[in-house]
Amino acid sequence: MALTINMVIFVFMIAIETAIPYLAKRTIVFGVTIPERYTKDSILVLYKKRYSLTVFCFSIITLIGYLIWILKVNPLEDTIVLAGVAVQFVIILLSMSLYFYFHTKTMQRKKTKKWGKDLKEVKVTDLSVRSQDEMLPWYVFLLPIIITCGLIGYTGIQYDSLPQQIPTHWGPNGKPDSFTDKNLFSVHSLSLILLVMQFMFLGINEMTKRSGIKLSAVSTEASRIRQLTLRKYSSWFMILTSVLMTMLFSFIQLTTIHSNVIKDALLISAPIIFLIIVLIGTIIFSIKVAKAGVNVGHQFVEGITDVDEDKYWKGGIFYFNKNDPSLFVEKRFGVGWTLNLAHPLGFIILLAPIILILCIAFLS
Repeated sequence: MALTINMVIFVFMIAIETAIPYLAKRTIVFGVTIPERYTKDSILVLYKKRYSLTVFCFSIITLIGYLIWILKVNPLEDTIVLAGVAVQFVIILLSMSLYFYFHTKTMQRKKTKKWGKDLKEVKVTDLSVRSQDEMLPWYVFLLPIIITCGLIGYTGIQYDSLPQQIPTHWGPNGKPDSFTDKNLFSVHSLSLILLVMQFMFLGINEMTKRSGIKLSAVSTEASRIRQLTLRKYSSWFMILTSVLMTMLFSFIQLTTIHSNVIKDALLISAPIIFLIIVLIGTIIFSIKVAKAGVNVGHQFVEGITDVDEDKYWKGGIFYFNKNDPSLFVEKRFGVGWTLNLAHPLGFIILLAPIILILCIAFLS
């Protein structure tokens, strides 16, 4: 099972990491703003190809080495898991190193060629675009929360029949391998962690919904389509993830309450099914956003360009702009959202769920 899960993750990771340069907005190359007329610059195109080819080849070679090691050594499942995590870390480390290398090269080329120096920066505002927003309403996210509250109530009713040792960790085979003493807090710890994550999804959806919709001055219609697509599908992806996590955590909680009812085969397959559905959803989400607005014609209005916000992006990844009221903004590398760390709520949103989950884990 450990090898199966790792292979699913590897295939997904290699596909996404290889495609990342082509998933971002066309006017953003390795986290750097590029005026529309220069987006097809041959050197920038070469940078993207080199990044993707290097990441793909290195990842495949590393994966083959990982499989050969397993066949020769025949390690325990726990060792396979740890080695798999190490391999994933190495791939991510390489991709991030390449990103920062090409980010620097792109910045240097933009500066050397003086792209945008002779262009007037224009900011486009369209109030009507809000009426086209198809993000899910907040109350949709209450459904998994209600289910979790019901699970907490059911666990309380079944408290006396619960075992004296409550599982706190599950191994690669889907069975618990770490336990804690039963008490009123430990029996609900898994549900409480789930509740924190569900409220986090609800909060992210609402804060994203209130964030600004930034349109391009030279590709207004294409950027409108991309922004609306990103918002719509990110909202659907979050509710999908929230529902799937609710199903998985509820299943695990029920195996504790009714340990003799759930078959071993189901214990093993449930996490794999969850992982596969989430990864497929991620791929569909990324493709939908990447293709949005591609077939729309681009305007090339002489003398203007979009507002250059490079100064607010540290390394093209971390966004600090105290003048922007949006808490969440579109990522510059990859697909999705990132925090405006200059916003007063930025670090609270980032750290609060982590602290709560750690407190629940510690107390249980």
